[in-house]
Amino acid sequence: MSDQEPLAADEVLDVVDAHDRVVGQAPRGEAYARGLRHRCVFVQARDARGRIFVHRRTDRKLVFPSRYDMFVGGVVGAGETYDGAALREAEEELGVSGLPAPTPLFRFLYETDEHSWWSAVYEVRCDLPVNPQAEEVAWYAFLSEEEVEARLEQWEWVPDGLAAHRLLREHRRNRA
Repeated sequence: MSDQEPLAADEVLDVVDAHDRVVGQAPRGEAYARGLRHRCVFVQARDARGRIFVHRRTDRKLVFPSRYDMFVGGVVGAGETYDGAALREAEEELGVSGLPAPTPLFRFLYETDEHSWWSAVYEVRCDLPVNPQAEEVAWYAFLSEEEVEARLEQWEWVPDGLAAHRLLREHRRNRA
């Protein structure tokens, strides 16, 4: 980790129960340290050619620093909707404005011994030139689905993104 503090530890989040009902609030750093369940959004961004935006997180990220992700997104702030967070996070991480509203696909509960968050998965098409936030994104590229699949075993991915990716593949198979 760099000499600088991790990002956004003071951001206030809604704490939710197993049914995704708000039961309190806590700063992000406290929510992570105490394993408090909160809300997150995952947005799969594709360019005009259908390629997926893939990036490596910076070493300053509070959770899963320096790992690869095939989603943009993040935590849902206190009082914020999933839809609002999906658009905000997508525009912030891609470094664009005027993005269409991401399309909601499904929700799932991501839980491990260390982490717990309700996760809303979205997709969006980004035809705009991207300029990702340097504080959030250390490297990026638009990769084909085949390129992403080929790298699943080669790169160290964020585990929640991998879970969302697997569920999204299943979701698309069931819709076909």
